[in-house]
Amino acid sequence: MANKPKPDRGLAQPTVYQIRIKGHLGRQWSSWFEGLSITLEANGDTLLTGSVADQAALHGLLKKVRDLGLPLIAVNPIEPDRTPAPTVKP
Repeated sequence: MANKPKPDRGLAQPTVYQIRIKGHLGRQWSSWFEGLSITLEANGDTLLTGSVADQAALHGLLKKVRDLGLPLIAVNPIEPDRTPAPTVKP
């Protein structure tokens, strides 16, 4: 029987996720969602965006969405924004 390779947990980097839910959350929920940014969209959805340490942490966040009773629309890993911040001119 061949040995299965074990996942290398020491090199894992946090992944940035965007979680879309139906309904608006207030910004006060940010600490409950472990510091994820909360963006309220005009269509009534809320986007939770931020770095998630691992799959266990992601599952914990999804359980919180479930506990709120709001419909989960999508969960997507996203590439961190690599564009420079816009320059503000006076």
